[in-house]
Amino acid sequence: MSRDFKRKSRYLLASILFASCANTLQTSVDTDSATATVLKVIDGDTIVLKLQNRTETVRLLGVDTPETVHPTRDVECFGPEASAFTKTMLTRSAVVKLVRDVEPRDRFLRLLVYLYLADGTFFNQLLIEQGFARTLSIEPNMAFASQFASLESSARDRRVGLWQSCER
Repeated sequence: MSRDFKRKSRYLLASILFASCANTLQTSVDTDSATATVLKVIDGDTIVLKLQNRTETVRLLGVDTPETVHPTRDVECFGPEASAFTKTMLTRSAVVKLVRDVEPRDRFLRLLVYLYLADGTFFNQLLIEQGFARTLSIEPNMAFASQFASLESSARDRRVGLWQSCER
């Protein structure tokens, strides 16, 4: 075999291997859903996860729990209860499933997700149903906006959680 043929063959093989590895990496990083491990709960709607060997701060989509750790706001009514509920449900090392919507991150570079517990419970929805959160619909991440609005209305009518305790 000629030296030129060997060099071209190696180049072709290296290109194929590189493309294969790049495609695999791209698929694993850009999937619309993934599993992660809970590291810590910051408050009712913000958590820190281990995702693909990276630590990510995550903001739950479609929900807004009352503040407990905001740098310029006081602790809001029912904030401690919402934070405690999230800490109870998302214990350290719990494995969760994440599903993304249109925009992957917010202006603070937090990953934006819908979160499912290991048993399949839709956690964002649970926060609203139990009265720990209000809906927060920000375009273009609107996959569950109408569903969440209906659930919030029901929680308000039933006067559960913050709807029983807080005037707004």
